[in-house]
Amino acid sequence: MRRAAAAMAAGTLVFLAGCGGDGGGSGSDDAAVETAPAQVVLAPEDGATDVSPLVPLEISVTDGELAEVALVDDAGAAVPGELAETDTGAEVWTPESPLAYGTTYTLTATAANDADEETEASATFTTVTPAALSTPSIGPLDGQTVGVGMPIRVWFDDPVADKAAVERNLVVTSSTATDGVWNWFSDTEVHFRPSQYWPANTDVTLDAKLYGVDFGEGVWGEKDRTVSFSIGAKHVSIADASTHTMEVYDGDRLVQTFPMSAGSPKNPSYNGAHVVTEMNRDRIMDSSTYGVPVDSPEGYRTPVEYAVRISDSGEFVHAAPWSVAQQGRENVSHGCINLSTENARWYFEFTRPGDVVEIRGSSAGALRSDVYDWTIPWDEWQAGSALK
Repeated sequence: MRRAAAAMAAGTLVFLAGCGGDGGGSGSDDAAVETAPAQVVLAPEDGATDVSPLVPLEISVTDGELAEVALVDDAGAAVPGELAETDTGAEVWTPESPLAYGTTYTLTATAANDADEETEASATFTTVTPAALSTPSIGPLDGQTVGVGMPIRVWFDDPVADKAAVERNLVVTSSTATDGVWNWFSDTEVHFRPSQYWPANTDVTLDAKLYGVDFGEGVWGEKDRTVSFSIGAKHVSIADASTHTMEVYDGDRLVQTFPMSAGSPKNPSYNGAHVVTEMNRDRIMDSSTYGVPVDSPEGYRTPVEYAVRISDSGEFVHAAPWSVAQQGRENVSHGCINLSTENARWYFEFTRPGDVVEIRGSSAGALRSDVYDWTIPWDEWQAGSALK
């Protein structure tokens, strides 16, 4: 029994000795594992110039976590903002207010790895100094109520080279949804309208988000603008030069039928949808405004009442007591819609800018005016968008 116990004890010692080994590997197991430092990449990169003031300030971190971000201007003043994570995993620093043009900024970010060792990166960049700043004019005016035919019109002082960039930032919303599209009339003018007249009693807002937008050729947006206006009741009148009558509708209801006199065969009224743009209780009609001298055989300078401008081609709906005998029978005007004084007063009081007068049955061609938007076929209108 003692020999067996001794043998078992000896075996146990051998087993323990075998488990312990010779101790040669214990130093490598105890050595500290080296932790990779955090890597920080910034955009814009250090030294960047002509940077848009709306450029995203991106911070990408690998092998660590972002700990701190700071942005200062060239005077050392801190620029407040906040961080947000993008879909790609990078974080973006968004200033509370857009950056200024022609200013140098320094973006600094600090990240820490798993061992709490910090890595700092900084980038100094300069925003673009525009050759020119542009703020467009907009109609209708903020707070105005207009008729169903009034397009949104935007005019620029400088030609717009990158129309797509500008158009993307002209955002229209309405209380009644429409299929409206922008159409560029020229390098300095763009209009917005739906395929049909605006829905009556609709609220419309244009957000012209143009600050920091590159218009091209050195021109940049100066500021954002918001214009909100309302579409009133639907007032569309049909002035038929062949029957010498003007039918006035309030919505879908015919409310007046007036005898009228349209443009004579020598001076026919233009066909198509005309939009009311101006209201004058009293006005001097002057032929020289459209190139006919007052002292020529066809010239005139005549005071009129209740003048409602429907184009910039000299066409108005107005009182013409001198042609009452021809109204309802013959076209004798210089292109205007002549009504009796009583009827012209009623129409003047009924009408607002943006209402529509559709002239039909004239020997003239289609209207070309400052607002001839509704004479353009919808397919052609859509093709005038820079985003088509």
